[in-house]
Amino acid sequence: MVDPWHTNGIAVIGAGVMGVGIAALAVAHGLPVTLVDIDDDKLARAPELVTSYTRVGMLMGKLPRGGTPGTLTTATTLDAAAPAWAVVEAVTEHAETKAKVLAELSTVVDPGTLLATNTSAIPVAELAAATIRPADLLATHFMNPPYLIDAVEVARGAQTGDAAMARLGELFELLGRRAIVVGDGPGFVSNHVLMRMINDAARLVTQGRAEPARIDEVFTECLGHRTGPLATADLIGLDNVVDTLAVLFERTGEDAYRADEELVARVRAGRHGRKSGAGFYDYGSTA
Repeated sequence: MVDPWHTNGIAVIGAGVMGVGIAALAVAHGLPVTLVDIDDDKLARAPELVTSYTRVGMLMGKLPRGGTPGTLTTATTLDAAAPAWAVVEAVTEHAETKAKVLAELSTVVDPGTLLATNTSAIPVAELAAATIRPADLLATHFMNPPYLIDAVEVARGAQTGDAAMARLGELFELLGRRAIVVGDGPGFVSNHVLMRMINDAARLVTQGRAEPARIDEVFTECLGHRTGPLATADLIGLDNVVDTLAVLFERTGEDAYRADEELVARVRAGRHGRKSGAGFYDYGSTA
């Protein structure tokens, strides 16, 4: 019997931090992956990064050892995703860009192909309106880095079909991941709460209430959190945080989501967090 997961594989759209991380997760579990991006430089770096991420995941016991890895193929057009059994869209967190990509994908892949948007804040219903088959679309909010974190926040839209949920269940079983299914809405659960916290913490820095390390220390030492909100923001990427806050502010109108000036200033200065070598903290060279 033909196994479509190992024959057709999956496609990941977007070769940024999350897209390459998701590709590494799938390759490490033996699935063929087609990674699509319009940036040739990102695609050229992707194979080395995938190898590096899978090595880290194996060393930390989060990815399987000894199996046959899946193949990684790169492409610059969405047509390359046509054979895929599932597609994970992981382009930048801009609603218009995601909607355009998903609209085209829904005309490229076969009916019933799972379309998973890796969005951290944009409602599924909003993106589904751009597609010709909204029943095939749901949101998979992988956390960074996806090859180390076992659970994924999944948002089911009002039009998401049972078949799409079932296919996602098959994919997650192959990837060794657990879905935490929540309702649709701006920020879902995680970022509806987390972005308020990060933004508030940034405001305290701006006001001079406390330095970043002291704010984070309250959360780690007094409240038992693994990391504080500002270290978490650096891991997510401050540029991604600002983009997510913009999505939430536009859709809720709540002032809690209006990005703090300190946060915006750091992004404008190129301090995007760990990936750039500096954010609220300095990390040295990212090479």
